[in-house]
Parts: sequence; structure tokens; C-alpha cells
Amino acid sequence: MPHPISAVIITLDAERALQACLESVAFADEIVVVDSGSRDRTGAIAAAHGARVIEQSWLGFGAQKRFAVAAARNDWVLCIDADERVGPALRAAIEAEMALESPRAAAFECARCNRFMGRWLRHGEGYPDWSLRFFRRDAAAWTDSAVHERVDAHGPVVRLAGDLMHDSAETLARYWSKQLRYAELLAPGLARRGCLRNALSLVLSPLVRFMRFYLLRAGFLDGWPGLVHIAIGSATSGAKYWKALQRARL
Repeated sequence: MPHPISAVIITLDAERALQACLESVAFADEIVVVDSGSRDRTGAIAAAHGARVIEQSWLGFGAQKRFAVAAARNDWVLCIDADERVGPALRAAIEAEMALESPRAAAFECARCNRFMGRWLRHGEGYPDWSLRFFRRDAAAWTDSAVHERVDAHGPVVRLAGDLMHDSAETLARYWSKQLRYAELLAPGLARRGCLRNALSLVLSPLVRFMRFYLLRAGFLDGWPGLVHIAIGSATSGAKYWKALQRARL
């Protein structure tokens, strides 16, 4: 018998993207949607697709996802955001693992393909963007990070074939604003750890990031969207260190 899977999604006003997401995880034995106060049709759409909807006030990205995983009824969980969807090849890879009596690992990561400025990025920082999203609950867990949360595994991690498609449909202005908010949230942690002691880091951090992803990882092959994507990433990298420096001097 295949191992049962719970697909876990956290939401807030996600009606525009949620249907495609839910359709892509229809193969799961259970779908859990943890909503933090949507005012649109998110709950109704989730219920219409057979999802179990749970209301939970916002706890922060990492803590909210930990809550959602704990609410699942199956040990194997697939964590996906409302603006993501499981591609056909990734679905086939997951189903093949679950058909085995003993899957190759207890934690799996997949390539995340990001759509930016109307183009699916295939190089640089936008791809493959490896993300650990499919795991057995006793073998991995979400960190408690307020932003840029990740899954930490207790053992080996195996990579699956196929892509997790991420299409946020954000405007450029909204994307830039979100990155600046992330920089603001990350700055206190950098300041506490003493990660920044001089102004040179303000220059080196964004420069190294740009060279790594735009040149070494061929972000330039994604054309104009690739350039804008890494330019924003480099700028916000400098911004978080600037904010950390300001805090460290207080």
C-alpha cells in the first residue's frame, strides 16, 4: 500500500492562486489549509476542493507552517505555498517514492522554478532554488524563523525529479516592497550575531551576490527579468546589512 500523504498549505487572501495549487496536489490523501484570516473566497475555494480548513491567527512564517504540519493526519507531508503548484514530473516522482515499501529517504527536496516579470527563470538565483518540502514529520521540521524559514532535516536529503512551480503574479513594485520588508525582519538577527562590523560589508555583500548568481550561475541567460531579479536581490542584501549596522550602533 502507498504511504498516505498530507498536502499542507498556509493561506491569506489567496483566492487568485489557490485553485491551481489545490488542483496540483489533488493526488494527496489529505489537504490541510491553515488560514490566517482571509477576507476573500480562500476558505470557500479550499472547502470546495475537499480541503480541511483550519483558522489560525498569524504566528510568523516558520511557526505557522509548523502549526500546519502538526495539524496533518499523515506522517508524510508535502508543504506548498498557495502561489505554488506541483509540476507533473514532481508529482510522478513523489508518487513513485510513496509506492516503495521503504522510500529512499525521509526528507526530499525539489527544484523550485520561479516566474518573474512574466518569465520562468531557469538560471541564476531563480533556478533550481532547491527547497525541502516533502518529508516525514519525525525526520524534519520547519524552523521558527519569522522570514526565510526553511525545513531542517535530521538525516540525509534526496533530490526529486521535476519542478515546484512558483508564480506569485506580483507586480515589480510589490516584489521590491516585500524584499525590503524581509530585509527589515532579518536585520535584528544579523545585528545580534555581530555579522556586520564595518561599512565594507555593505559593498561586498551585494557585489558578491551579484557576481555569484548573475555571472557564475548564468543569470544573464534569463534576459532582462534575470538582471532585474538579481539586482533587487543584491540591493536588498545590502539593505539588510545597512539596517543591521544601524542597530548595532544603537
